[in-house]
Amino acid sequence: MSDRLYRWDLRASPYLYIAPFFVLFAAFGVFPLLYTAWVSLHDWTLLSDEHPFVGVANYRELFGDPYFWNALGNTLSILVLSTVPQLLFALLLAHLLNRPLRGQTFFRLGLLLPNVTSVVAVAVIFSQLFGRDFGLINAILESLGAGRIDWQNGTASSHVAIATMIIWQWTGYNSLIYLAAMKAVPRDLYESATLDGATGLQQLTRITIPMIRPTIIFTVVVSTIYGLQVFAQPQLFGGGGPTGITGGNDRQFQTLSLYLYEHAFTNGFQFGYASATAWVMFAVIVLGAGLNYLFVRKIRSTS
Repeated sequence: MSDRLYRWDLRASPYLYIAPFFVLFAAFGVFPLLYTAWVSLHDWTLLSDEHPFVGVANYRELFGDPYFWNALGNTLSILVLSTVPQLLFALLLAHLLNRPLRGQTFFRLGLLLPNVTSVVAVAVIFSQLFGRDFGLINAILESLGAGRIDWQNGTASSHVAIATMIIWQWTGYNSLIYLAAMKAVPRDLYESATLDGATGLQQLTRITIPMIRPTIIFTVVVSTIYGLQVFAQPQLFGGGGPTGITGGNDRQFQTLSLYLYEHAFTNGFQFGYASATAWVMFAVIVLGAGLNYLFVRKIRSTS
């Protein structure tokens, strides 16, 4: 009896240890996802007790809405402008901190500070920096003879401003992830490269990057997922009110998340339509993350 109980315990214990996670994931992850799919097939608003089944009508209306495609284009533009420089800067900073340097702990803590700063504070500060009349960026540009830029009213300029916020907030965080991966690279590889006369840049491209590729793939996928869901930065950049939800007067920086929020909570509580938007957004995120993964893996296999 005791042997049977011991064998049962040996087999069942690992499943019991991980069961709480999967129970919570099913309750707060899978169920809302499936329920949202069900709601997206109905004309579901909070202003009515009737929720008639409409099939894929919400999806047809969504794909026929030019504002949706505008939001998707804005999201992809901000994603590219923020993610590519962010990861390149993070890699460079991590490479510099991986070398013998005094006060390394101070610099590492400094890298983490932007990430622990409230996103509201970051958005407010950067909104002031990119202000049209009294912003520091425009003051510098004017002193250089480049003239002032109305950052909020332009499509490209607003995307640059929002991307700058995201870069500032997440570069240090990714640097620490890269730095942790670089610490696992054998030091004798760098010592041999130094004896062979390799420069710091050559060591970065020939040793460091190939050795930490799994970490780079991870950061690319995670950054893509975050970049496609960006919400607070454009909303606060637009002032936080109705203009923030629509992403400016001409929707020049409205992202998919803001578009979803607009229809779910400020435009008649159209939960059915918003749920359809959420599912399309989910598909875009899965597709974007998958393409990025395949792209980075392709680079890995060809190098």
